[in-house]
Amino acid sequence: MFVFAVFIMPPIYDVFCEITGFNGTTGRVNAEQQYVVNEERKVEVSFFAMTMGGFPVQFKPKVNSMEVVPGKFYTTSYIAKNNTDQIIIGQAVPSVAPTDAALHFKKLECFCFNRQVFKPHEELEMTLRFVVEPELDKRIQDISLSYNFFKLEN
Repeated sequence: MFVFAVFIMPPIYDVFCEITGFNGTTGRVNAEQQYVVNEERKVEVSFFAMTMGGFPVQFKPKVNSMEVVPGKFYTTSYIAKNNTDQIIIGQAVPSVAPTDAALHFKKLECFCFNRQVFKPHEELEMTLRFVVEPELDKRIQDISLSYNFFKLEN
């Protein structure tokens, strides 16, 4: 049971969250897909950034929000700066609110897909390419995308 709980459950949980959007987990697309676009519909996407306590990297979105048309792909970025004389390794974990929106917030490219290695005093601009699918419930007009950056051991 211990092996199941420690080694098998986390990957199963991750897959479950990605498929269902549970816990605000976003989906992923492998290529730009063609969606039916209604230019009149707009959704406000707000970007937030947090770091684990004691994580010595400044982390913030390049823009605080964007007005997007569901079905169109957009690119933005987050800025992170290592404030130490050491190499720091971190991983960003995304969350989307409201939870119902997570199923329709898809990323083509995201710094959260991989561990990030920060050289001493290095500043990185990390890309996010995303789409809000047109199937998003019409009542949802605002989406919040938040990242929490965690330090990983070297």
